[in-house]
Amino acid sequence: MALLRIRKKGDPTLRSHSRPVDKITERITTLLDDMIDTLHDADGCGLAAPQVGVRRRVVVIETEESGLLELINPEIIASEGEQLEGEGCLSIPGEWGITRRPAKVTVRALDRHGEMKEYTGEGLLARAFCHEIDHLDGKLYTDPGILVEMLDPEEEDN
Repeated sequence: MALLRIRKKGDPTLRSHSRPVDKITERITTLLDDMIDTLHDADGCGLAAPQVGVRRRVVVIETEESGLLELINPEIIASEGEQLEGEGCLSIPGEWGITRRPAKVTVRALDRHGEMKEYTGEGLLARAFCHEIDHLDGKLYTDPGILVEMLDPEEEDN
């Protein structure tokens, strides 16, 4: 397993649409393993393949609520409510903003064994589902329609 380089804001890979995974190969499972190691090393709660330079629909998320989730070809199948909460991104270090996201989200995705799974999350997990799936479509939380306002990092320290 390896640590991968996290792409930063301005990298064109972050603005590209990712291709679906047609077949789960050793290359995909290795990508999942490396993304998990990279996520843990960066102390994040979610990481999408484009953030490590791979234009495939692969995501890893880990929260207290969910534990570790590996999502291949994830899609949001239901959402409800609204939350306005703080959000950051490993690809935009040192910046935070208030975003508008659904309060509850259900996602359908394949796991590393090719089994279709459904996961439902609220709060942080719902935000993580939306945030990471947005990455697969070339969107960032700072985009219009998602971002409500940027937070001043100096105010966060007070």
